[in-house]
Amino acid sequence: MPPQPPESQVRKDILKFLKSCLGIIRILQIVFGAGLWVTIAANKYEGPIHFVLFVAVLFWLLTLALFFLTLLDKQDLVPLLGGERWLCTNLAHDVAATLLYLPAIGVMIYKTDRNSYCNLEQYKHFCLYKVYLTAAVFACLCCLSYLLSVIYGASRRCRGEQTVI
Repeated sequence: MPPQPPESQVRKDILKFLKSCLGIIRILQIVFGAGLWVTIAANKYEGPIHFVLFVAVLFWLLTLALFFLTLLDKQDLVPLLGGERWLCTNLAHDVAATLLYLPAIGVMIYKTDRNSYCNLEQYKHFCLYKVYLTAAVFACLCCLSYLLSVIYGASRRCRGEQTVI
């Protein structure tokens, strides 16, 4: 077993990642993704909303995994995807997330528009308009944060960098 770095060095590495551009973007992705799936899951949903929930939960979990592996500097332990391929792995994850969040945004906008009739003060029945609107905003914020991560990762890859931080 290789010697472990001193605790103060580990703490410095963790703080370095949390203050980095990618660390901040990952935290935003986790927060916005959680906001999206909690908003949907806390209310009644049906039909195409299942796809949105699938995308939100899938990429929330994958982003958590990438975040903690990078935070703890354990990406070398991931077979086939770690080590020198870690930046490409992150980039592929972010591209896939961006591409799948786009139809999720479309679904949420469609459902919001379909329920816009019940946004009137005189309407007394239960209405999901505000829920769908909130979810649409979270989906847009998620997509934007993943797009920022794609741009950041691609610029680092074009410069020939191999590390994520």
